[in-house]
Amino acid sequence: MKKVLAFLLSGVMFFILGGLSYGEDLRIDGSTTVLPIAQRAAEVFMQKNPDIKVFVTGSGSGTGLKALIDGTTMIATSSREAKDSEIDAGKAKGVNMMAHKIALDGVIAVVHPSNKLDNITMDQLKKVYNGTIKTWKELGGVDRPISVVSRDTSSGTYEIWQEKVLGKDKVRADAMMVASSGQMSQTIAQNPTSIGYDGIGYIDKSIKVLKINDMDPTEQSVRAFKWPIARFLYVYTNGKPTGVTAKFIDFLLSKEGQNVVKEVKFVTLQ
Repeated sequence: MKKVLAFLLSGVMFFILGGLSYGEDLRIDGSTTVLPIAQRAAEVFMQKNPDIKVFVTGSGSGTGLKALIDGTTMIATSSREAKDSEIDAGKAKGVNMMAHKIALDGVIAVVHPSNKLDNITMDQLKKVYNGTIKTWKELGGVDRPISVVSRDTSSGTYEIWQEKVLGKDKVRADAMMVASSGQMSQTIAQNPTSIGYDGIGYIDKSIKVLKINDMDPTEQSVRAFKWPIARFLYVYTNGKPTGVTAKFIDFLLSKEGQNVVKEVKFVTLQ
């Protein structure tokens, strides 16, 4: 009898604990640009809501949106708007992709700190990335080849660079492709002849920021979209969020959530 009672009690505890854990889990996947916001916001959110567990992954904007469509994540973070093809793919699976703007970002051209170049034009950036300009000497620097670093094609940052900088041109064939914003910064910091691009929140002393068209990337220039490569950052949900998903997004849009955006060096909505 004691063994039966112990078994029944353990079964009850399993379902209670399992229900609490599973019922309050929140899964977030997507943009590596948005990753610092999502990670820090998850930490603060869980401190305020200790019964909720938030799991954050950064696999790229396109991958995160696909995960939302496939039902393997509850929130997809994205550094770009969802494409029509992604929206249609969602509808085909009964997923109504709803966008929520949570912050702003300026994509910035970056070089090694030893580089003497301070300013570059949008036209020069295009020519560097399509291979027309091949050496730093052509930009007033040393006579050495330019090592071009770009994001991979699943990245929202790659797509805005393609749209705003390259237009219909393709990235030069010998460009090094990196999988994340963090890897971009590390690559540029280790290569004196390199040039790359990254979100404003990833800028630190290990890399040098270039002015574009004689303009500095500032909070004001990004928010006003005067910076030539400014954009919104998003989270996507399946329809109008409810439950813990709604609670987390409400937190992101609150004053405390926007303080998180500022803390990790991105630009707040207001």
